[in-house]
Amino acid sequence: MSRFDRYILSQFLTLFGFFALILVSVYWVNQAVSLFDQLIASGQNVAVFLELSLLMLPSVIRRVLPIAVFAGTVYVTNRLSNESELTVMQATGFSPWRLARPVAVFGVITALMMSALTHFLVPTSAKELSERQKEISQNITARLLTDGTFMHPADGVTFYIREISANGVLKDVLMADSRNPDGTTLHTASEAYLVQDENGPKLVMVDGLMQFNPADTDRLMTTNFADFSYDISGLVDPEAINRGSVNYLPTWDIFGDLPSAAAITGESLGNVTEEFHARFTQPIMCVIFALVGFGMLIIGSFSRFGVWRQILFAFGILVVLEALKNVVSDPVLDAPELWPLLYVPVALGGVIAFVLLYLASNPIRLRRRSVA
Repeated sequence: MSRFDRYILSQFLTLFGFFALILVSVYWVNQAVSLFDQLIASGQNVAVFLELSLLMLPSVIRRVLPIAVFAGTVYVTNRLSNESELTVMQATGFSPWRLARPVAVFGVITALMMSALTHFLVPTSAKELSERQKEISQNITARLLTDGTFMHPADGVTFYIREISANGVLKDVLMADSRNPDGTTLHTASEAYLVQDENGPKLVMVDGLMQFNPADTDRLMTTNFADFSYDISGLVDPEAINRGSVNYLPTWDIFGDLPSAAAITGESLGNVTEEFHARFTQPIMCVIFALVGFGMLIIGSFSRFGVWRQILFAFGILVVLEALKNVVSDPVLDAPELWPLLYVPVALGGVIAFVLLYLASNPIRLRRRSVA
């Protein structure tokens, strides 16, 4: 690479890193706040929160990386244009195609980063995150054995223990469950025990009272019991226990045998096919985003009002490409043999980038056509 290419590439990488850091921080903090509330409410410590937060990072980076590529490309191109550096280079004989070479190299570098994420880092971290969340969700004892505190192990469930004796007996237990739309159930017992059997954890309550308040009525039905077994495995949020997903499999475990991956994960062949090909299209879109952002800015003429119009047009193109990606995904989910449709946004983005660079290379011809 020439000195000019290295200079431009360093500018792109620097601003790309800056925008990636900002976007990742914003998106990660947004998810981390929700995760923090869930973990603290279930009695977990800060170390667990930090561990799960770090496991979420590859997935967050995967989502914001293309946006950071586009933002870095547009910012650097706009700055080089305002400081007349691109004008000087064009005056020395650099064509838009030649100027686009460091942009393409920048796109390839970010595409390699995205490939490492999609093919290895994201599946590995997602699998580890799922296993840790499953361990936490199934650790009912740790979540419930807190005396003197009203616990909410699941939405609509309140659990309270007045005291836990030295031999593990739960004193004065209250369990309120309002998840049933037919009414609210309240269990109280003077003593209770947590036991584990082959079907999961059970809460055995002794010498208690069950009260049921039907919905939309003022009636209260009560039942006294000497002992009562309550299946607390239902307190585990089913969404928190991921039994299997193609997102947890590295690409080389899926390649060449998509039906086996579907059988292992229990997902449809369409879902597996869509995820598999998305791991290849997403890195390519990083190159497309960089070239579209650069091409749109260099076809515009100088304006005192800046290049906001070109930036908005470029952003609109990316929105259309993302929308098209969602459109072509639906048929593939129903008919996996239509997987070539997933590459239509990539092909269209490549054509748009080519057209933009062609128009930038032929400004006189473009002006003649506009005058005619």
